[in-house]
Amino acid sequence: MTNNDFLLPKSFYLRDDVVQIAKELLGKTLVTRQNGAARKGKIVETEAYRGYDDKACHASNGKRTPRTEVMYREGGCAYVYLCYGIHHLFNVVTNVAGKADAVLIRAVEPLDGDWSDRHPKTKTSNGPGKLSKAMGITMEMNTARLTGENDIWIEDAPDIVGTSIVASTRVGVDYAGEDALLPWRFYICNNDWVSKK
Repeated sequence: MTNNDFLLPKSFYLRDDVVQIAKELLGKTLVTRQNGAARKGKIVETEAYRGYDDKACHASNGKRTPRTEVMYREGGCAYVYLCYGIHHLFNVVTNVAGKADAVLIRAVEPLDGDWSDRHPKTKTSNGPGKLSKAMGITMEMNTARLTGENDIWIEDAPDIVGTSIVASTRVGVDYAGEDALLPWRFYICNNDWVSKK
């Protein structure tokens, strides 16, 4: 059951600074519900993508396709897409409708026990594809609201004040020219669940 007392408010997602939101999502709790049971992970790694002038963004400079249409919705919904025909990648749409900003959630730290049933031979959630598999995130969750109406949501958590946050370039966006050098990947320093670049 969703506890509305802990949900991130809609206003969190509607702000216009996707880079700041990507930083502030660190430490928050990503929750999915499957067969009535909740699975929770602390967000430990994110990447920001800005629709209007970021060549690494799927919706760069107003590009609209059936896949990216969800990015133009009002912030606070899920953008899930299939990468390489294999991995489901989960993004948080931000900003007001029409802006196409989003934050890729790259890694979470399990908060509710052993997840080895999902990835028995490797860490379960230290990468965007693995975390989606571990948390049951699929294309069925694309466009889902993250504010408690669906089986995926984000809960607030104590600020990670005093924790070192590392900024680096994003992963796998070399095609984006100078935008590939933007330091818009953020992760919690020395956390064992951060993905390897």
